[in-house]
Amino acid sequence: MSVEPRETKSIPDLLADLMREATDLFRTEGQLIRSELSDKITQLQVGGGSVAAGAICLLVALITLTGALVAAVAKIGEPDIGPGWAALIVGVLLAAVGMALLAKGKKDLDPSRLTPTRTARQLGEDGKLVKEQIR
Repeated sequence: MSVEPRETKSIPDLLADLMREATDLFRTEGQLIRSELSDKITQLQVGGGSVAAGAICLLVALITLTGALVAAVAKIGEPDIGPGWAALIVGVLLAAVGMALLAKGKKDLDPSRLTPTRTARQLGEDGKLVKEQIR
């Protein structure tokens, strides 16, 4: 088995290769940043939608609970549940759904989940690689 001799390149050729590879690297990193930021914007939109839906459910629950309280107070002393207690149960269920939606939206909007971590990690690795190549 024979080993072919390595092709030697001049310093200008090496610098030109380094510049071309660095340009390609930064172009690829730019695409990664755009892709990840697009994902985070979508996550923001979904989280905002959940917060809005939760707020609407809580508003409906407040209206329903107010109606239930009025009806319950008007029916004090009846042996059956009556329409007031039924409205109260529905209002509590709507409030639970609204709270769950708000909690999910708050979690989706947490700044630590919106940070482009993959890109930051990749840029750090690329920086190390470039430093090694320069040596």
